[in-house]
Amino acid sequence: MRITDVKCAVIGQNPVVRVVTDQGISGYGEVEAYKPYLKPHVLHLKQAIVGEDPTDVERVMLRIRRRGSFKPWGSAVSAIEMALWDIAGKAAGVPVYKLLGGKIRDRVRVYNGSVRFPMAGQSPDHYAENMQKMKEAKEGFTIIKQGVGFHSAMPARVPGFSYGEVRPQTHGFGGNRGLLTERGLKHVIACVEAMKDVLGDEVGLALDCGPGWTKADAIRFARAVEPLNLLWLEDLLTGDYTPYVDADVYRDLSMSTSTPIHTGEQIYLRQNFKELIERQAVGVVGPDPCDVGGIAELKWVAEYADLHSILMAPHGTGDGVLGMAALVQVCAALPENYIAFEYPTGNPAWWYDIVDGLPDPIVKGGFIDVWHQPGMGIDFNVKAAKQHLNEEDRDFFD
Repeated sequence: MRITDVKCAVIGQNPVVRVVTDQGISGYGEVEAYKPYLKPHVLHLKQAIVGEDPTDVERVMLRIRRRGSFKPWGSAVSAIEMALWDIAGKAAGVPVYKLLGGKIRDRVRVYNGSVRFPMAGQSPDHYAENMQKMKEAKEGFTIIKQGVGFHSAMPARVPGFSYGEVRPQTHGFGGNRGLLTERGLKHVIACVEAMKDVLGDEVGLALDCGPGWTKADAIRFARAVEPLNLLWLEDLLTGDYTPYVDADVYRDLSMSTSTPIHTGEQIYLRQNFKELIERQAVGVVGPDPCDVGGIAELKWVAEYADLHSILMAPHGTGDGVLGMAALVQVCAALPENYIAFEYPTGNPAWWYDIVDGLPDPIVKGGFIDVWHQPGMGIDFNVKAAKQHLNEEDRDFFD
């Protein structure tokens, strides 16, 4: 079997990669909806892999892996990697988890991810109201993550929140950073307490916090919420779209508190997790398969973290339904340090009409049952999908 073509199309809001072979088998990979600019990056890699055997996944990846970097620049490599595994599973007639060592769990826990309800405001009462809606969501999540601090509207909408300049926040641009005022710190703590009052000990609470906190504020905050038994505090110091790791500073934070500290969604390749893990700089790592270099790369990070008693909670909020399928396959095969992955949904909703193979409902009681179809287990209904292609991508399925 040989690769004959590599294509990329933005379907709805998500870039989708198709790797085509000479035996009529295609593999698909999807990445975050926030990256519509991915297409030329994928096509740039095409010349390096056409003619290769797609089932020799690692051999193909050695030809392109050095072309990626921290989020968002590892996405093209990651999407191709997932498409290769999809082909390998289809060619062998087995689900991808079989090729990753086999599953160790029959269902995978997920947390809310892209299942969100609009916030009416930024007060503790608003956060409590939002948590009540999340708690009642039909998916029955046993873990809920909510954005606070610099990963929320607080800097712009809470007067006197910080001493820093307030900038517009968009994906990968701008972002806020700075010293919190005493009022700002107390406000975040009050909002977290209000959420815990709603969730109690029935549903675990994790917080997406930044990046942007100073080390001193991060330590004060992590210590203040220790009695609340939070699952983790994510990306306090660095994180989303930050092109470096800062392991030493994360270690200082982790050593100062019993509250678990989490980071990793922007990190590309196992080598860039090495220092975080070996120095015990965090208690939880959260690579995204669509940024870290693919699912085999994510599995390596999970296994190395497990050797160091560090937990794994993969990122994935914008990865779409094909990204969700890839997460199901790899998380079925992760070691027992696995907590849950961040659940992505199809956006627009018609995504669920253009793919076949998904269970209905997908999430039951906070879990997804691991399916057993070959490859990633879901595939396009090409006739339906073609209706949603942009004019420039009309030949995507040809």
